[in-house]
Amino acid sequence: MKNCLFHLLLIISGLAFAQEPLTISRPLDSLPITAQRFIGRDQFANFYFVSDNVFTKYNGQRTLDYKNLKKGNLTHVDLHNPLLMLLFYKDFNSVILLDDQLNEVRQINFDENPEFPVQVHAAGIASQNRIWIYDSLKQQIMLFDYNQNSFRTLTPSFTGNIRHYESDFNEFRWIDDNLNMYSCDIYGKVSTLGKVPVFTKCVIVSPSQIIYELDGKLYLYSTVGLKSTLIKIDEKSFKSFYYKDQILSIFTKQGITNYKISLP
Repeated sequence: MKNCLFHLLLIISGLAFAQEPLTISRPLDSLPITAQRFIGRDQFANFYFVSDNVFTKYNGQRTLDYKNLKKGNLTHVDLHNPLLMLLFYKDFNSVILLDDQLNEVRQINFDENPEFPVQVHAAGIASQNRIWIYDSLKQQIMLFDYNQNSFRTLTPSFTGNIRHYESDFNEFRWIDDNLNMYSCDIYGKVSTLGKVPVFTKCVIVSPSQIIYELDGKLYLYSTVGLKSTLIKIDEKSFKSFYYKDQILSIFTKQGITNYKISLP
């Protein structure tokens, strides 16, 4: 009986992984650079890094820097709109908006709004002069209109902590500490997207796919097929990765290598 149960568990666990690894083309290009953190790339082939809390934009020829050392550690950067980027400083409950030349467009300090106190745990650019906010005090997702200085609460309070999140103009997606993935649109509709595997780092590709790193390897996971597919890359070790517009960027000690990848 024990042997049957053991073999059954092996079969079930084997179903979670695709048999054939996902093949990718040869590297498109490489960019030698030294940095502490790789943030990502935009659709104009600009790359973004952070070293010693200095935010850097680099296109292979020209470098732009932005630093605001008074704000402490730079927690999160939203590159969804490269003409209006969001920098989130969690320790100071603040958000800074930058234009494409890394000039400050606006500084927002949420501690300066005593009539509506929030403790921002997550922030991202939304549509129509608004910012996605997850308030850890009320455990709710909100939209903040920075022109009107007003909040709109989208969700009731929910349990669990946000482990990873990403957003675009119309949706906020997150994975909680129980590895459940959800989305919330600008109208407040919350959707359950499914459970994801244990990961060290991840990128939410779509409502049904993530790319994640575990034990130094990259995988593509589908909530539809409930399977993980190994992504084979040339690098034996890497610090982080980024995916956008069918380009997988791998960050190592030597710099960035970009691969063209077609996801199933």
